[in-house]
Amino acid sequence: MKQRAVLIAGILVVAAALAWVLFVALPRRYGPKPAAPVAAAPPGPPAATGRKIKARLFYVAEDGTHLTRVERDITYGEGTLEQAREIIAAQMAPAGDQLVSAIPLRTTVRALFITEGGEAYVDFSPELLTGHSGGTTDEMLTVYTIVNALTENLPAITGVQLLVEGKELDTLAGHIDLRTPLAKNLTWVQ
Repeated sequence: MKQRAVLIAGILVVAAALAWVLFVALPRRYGPKPAAPVAAAPPGPPAATGRKIKARLFYVAEDGTHLTRVERDITYGEGTLEQAREIIAAQMAPAGDQLVSAIPLRTTVRALFITEGGEAYVDFSPELLTGHSGGTTDEMLTVYTIVNALTENLPAITGVQLLVEGKELDTLAGHIDLRTPLAKNLTWVQ
């Protein structure tokens, strides 16, 4: 009789632990993260003020395995959100000057918003996925071109998460975990 009570108590403890893992721990780790958007409108036309600022943009280096930092004049945006839109627009513009963009051709930004905690969410068109060449290095260069352009120029942005058609991505090409916002990483910059 005593063995049966111990067995039942053991089963209840294991069941409680399993229930906690399934209904509390895993949803916290892998469940959707609520974001309090500051704004979610698509990027608008450039500001008509004519005021410019210097911004650091990132392109594929000559060796094809790193990013190179290029300083450019871009349109001034009033506030962090507007400036983030201007930076992304400049980063997405044709590279020129014998530079190569790590972002696939015809990729567009559908929306950009920033949470009160400083996390930027950038929603791209499907071409970010369908036009990507694949491979670990190319994926790393694409992701950190976007992440570094925003975090390097805007200290208020602490992390960047890439979305496609409003949906979170597990990965861009199978190598980098994109389920949470990524912080600046300059190890890929020459």
